[in-house]
Amino acid sequence: MSLEQLKLSKPLVSTMSALGHLSAKEMQLKTMSRILGGQDIIAIGPEGSGKTTTYVLATLMRLKTGGGDAPRALILVPSKEKVLEVLEYFNQLNKNSTFNIVGIHADQSIDEQVEELTDGVDIVVAIPSRARAIYLKLGLNTNKIQMMVVDDAADMVKQGLQLPINELANSIQKCQHLVFTEVMHDRLDKMIADFMFMPTTIEVEELSETKVETYPQLIYQVPNFRTKLNLLNLLLKDTEVFDKVVVFVNTRLTAQTLSKDLFDGKAEDIFVYKPLFFDEAGFESLEAFKINEKARVLIVANENYDEASLTNIPFIIHFELPEDKMLYINRVIKKDEVDLVALNFITDLELPQLRKIEQAIGHKLEEAELPEDLKIEDVGKATKQKTKRAKELERQQAEEEAFREAAFQQKKESNAKTTNYSSGEKAKMNKLRNH
Repeated sequence: MSLEQLKLSKPLVSTMSALGHLSAKEMQLKTMSRILGGQDIIAIGPEGSGKTTTYVLATLMRLKTGGGDAPRALILVPSKEKVLEVLEYFNQLNKNSTFNIVGIHADQSIDEQVEELTDGVDIVVAIPSRARAIYLKLGLNTNKIQMMVVDDAADMVKQGLQLPINELANSIQKCQHLVFTEVMHDRLDKMIADFMFMPTTIEVEELSETKVETYPQLIYQVPNFRTKLNLLNLLLKDTEVFDKVVVFVNTRLTAQTLSKDLFDGKAEDIFVYKPLFFDEAGFESLEAFKINEKARVLIVANENYDEASLTNIPFIIHFELPEDKMLYINRVIKKDEVDLVALNFITDLELPQLRKIEQAIGHKLEEAELPEDLKIEDVGKATKQKTKRAKELERQQAEEEAFREAAFQQKKESNAKTTNYSSGEKAKMNKLRNH
């Protein structure tokens, strides 16, 4: 589809063409007109589907010109690397030199970043925690924001950034909200429910055109670690079916923990690959495990595992999906006619990794029904209350620290100000409005 269908300005179409983007991606075709129309959008798509380009183009189109005294667009991303990436996108696409775009991350002092913001800014690209800290120091004015973008939203939830995102969203009186993510799940839905107004959800799936031939794979989707443990205990009780199993986790510490938790640590046929402690029973190689008739389950940490042939292992279980998708893919690519099944236990937070795997192998993985007698662990009321209290305490401490630092920090003469230029109205510092 041509770029003209996106209803972009002629300079943006020309810039996109010069950069080699001669046609619009499905993500852009499905979302651009809605974004330009002012709708709240939840856009779901895999890596490489054009999410970043979409909101950069939309931001430039919505704001039209720069030269403002306070930000009109706030873009929240999960890391410094992503901040720099988004700034580079703006540099490539923004030929309107009047736009002032500022990146905010943790590797620069807050005072320097406040100075940048008070000099006048149109678009702010920031990690949520640092943006919130500057907001609490009265350095980030949210009164004129028209667009708030949350990118890589599922990663934000995984990092526990819900609190700063919600506080920033609630500080804005009224604006358009755009959420871009690789996956949608309950935890993410809870995070955005407070500030999204009747959003339109648009999903794009871009699987590889080349399907990779793999061994059979099944997904068990569960809510948390404890339920994963219950499921593994339940499956491994069937010693006839699961007579030789390799269980993959991400760290050696998790491997040790799992070996102690399975069957209350009383099973004599469960071992750890290269255990942490020299006096614990384990195996130094996969081949030694294969030929030992008394060994039924081997728990392997990805971080210290030298990839070896899984021949004669009928079941591999990914208790945790590896961060590197190629570790997983290399294990399940069909190399010969052997009986091997891969079972994968995943939570909401692992869905982005799963989507990357599916995108690479060119097909969706089949989801298995959970056993009827599986005990689903839930977060207890006490834990929920404790988490709520902890968040409230964290918020209060951050506010107190920010105001204390603002009141008592010794400033350089060049930085000592009696006005809050970020407000756009130069309100006296001792008479600032409450956010």
